[in-house]
Amino acid sequence: MAAKQFLLNPSRTAKQGAQINIGKDCPEYEAMVTTVTMNADDMKSLGVADGDSVRIRTEFGEAIFRLEVGRVPEGLLFVPYGPPTCKLMGGDTEGTGMPLSKGWEVEVEPVSGDAAAG
Repeated sequence: MAAKQFLLNPSRTAKQGAQINIGKDCPEYEAMVTTVTMNADDMKSLGVADGDSVRIRTEFGEAIFRLEVGRVPEGLLFVPYGPPTCKLMGGDTEGTGMPLSKGWEVEVEPVSGDAAAG
């Protein structure tokens, strides 16, 4: 299936705040920051299901995420900030010191089993 366009909104979560006491080098943190939440209808239109892997690409880079169905509006994706989202960010901060990180236009495509492992 061909890639589709979405808006990605990375953000911090309360669970990430609690996880800081455990650290970022544990499987729980890794799972958290590599999981993207998508609307069920968007998953259907993309031909993917809960638990599948997708490649998310911006003009700056790409990363692979595991899908989770969730209560997000159609056309919008949510993922907690982490190393994978850093691969998608550009360097422009518009003077704020933080790269622009909301409303990214992204391309999403399903990933086969072999590519998802990498």
